[in-house]
Amino acid sequence: MTPDQIQLVQSSFAKVVPIADKAAELFYGKLFEIAPETKALFKSDISEQGRKLMTTLGVVVNGLSNLEAILPAAKALAVKHVDYGVTPSHYQPVGAALIWTLEQGLGDAFDEKTKTAWGAAYAALSGVMIAAAYPNDEAAE
Repeated sequence: MTPDQIQLVQSSFAKVVPIADKAAELFYGKLFEIAPETKALFKSDISEQGRKLMTTLGVVVNGLSNLEAILPAAKALAVKHVDYGVTPSHYQPVGAALIWTLEQGLGDAFDEKTKTAWGAAYAALSGVMIAAAYPNDEAAE
């Protein structure tokens, strides 16, 4: 990611923070629409899960300037998600739901450059997470 992309992701996420609960609701609604099999992976209250999602996103977004500092936690989180039944194939619809949610929440502020920056951030992070969680899975590479 370029410094400009990092800045775009961080500044756009700052606009999402005030609508975090609604953004989480939109995200899970879209995720369950495009990947209904993922709904069974969530055993706890989805509102609480949404708060965890937004908190985690905040930590990751704020840490993009120093990826090496956040990668160990991201890798550990990915490994933990394997126990919940998450597979490499789940990462694509999660990314799609995230981008869609940002489009809904930010409207015109989610321009093509911002969308590209978020795509780069998600691709980089999800790639690291998949590799950490599924080190022997050729489909994950």
